[in-house]
Amino acid sequence: MIQAFIFDMDGVIIDSEPLHFEVDIQVMNNFGSAITHEQLEQYVGMTNPEMWKRIIDEHKLAQTVEEIIEYQLRQKIDLLTAREMHPIEGIRELLDRLKAHDIPAAIASSSPPVFIKAVLNKFDLLDRFEFVVSGEEVEHGKPAPDVYLKAAELLGVAPAHCMVLEDARHGVAAAKAAGMECIGYVNPNSGNQDLSQADFIVKSISEVVQICELK
Repeated sequence: MIQAFIFDMDGVIIDSEPLHFEVDIQVMNNFGSAITHEQLEQYVGMTNPEMWKRIIDEHKLAQTVEEIIEYQLRQKIDLLTAREMHPIEGIRELLDRLKAHDIPAAIASSSPPVFIKAVLNKFDLLDRFEFVVSGEEVEHGKPAPDVYLKAAELLGVAPAHCMVLEDARHGVAAAKAAGMECIGYVNPNSGNQDLSQADFIVKSISEVVQICELK
């Protein structure tokens, strides 16, 4: 039986990748360059600073990472606030089942802390998680294991007894590098993600209940 459950957020709690793709394409246009949806897919699961550092180098942008992120985050928070959005189907039920089995839950996301908090507040889910960790709060973001190891440390549970829910190849790699079991959630809106390293692969959140024996 697992002793703790750690969620990624984007593409798992919220179907936010379309929002991210939309804003990031607009950001590039705003700064005089262009990027495609397919090109952005390779960065799914990475932290903002690491993603923009690579894009700046590749596209020879004049702006700094900080300048781009300040503009990008403002656009994303505005869209998140304005749009009617709901958690991915089955997430509230999964959290209910974890609570019923006294299994603590945490978030380990590559998103900035301000965006994580905005999402959880929008869905009234902030109090459902014992801890929330951003990849920007640890030394190395996904696919390094740091964010998952930090979440396990805060939960007081050995990594081997943690289950992770991820939708991106960088996230799955991070969970496995941390020594955790991982469920790969196939979210079509997250793009073409290789989840083959995951211990289990599901196409709906409801399948997680069976895998984790949370009936």
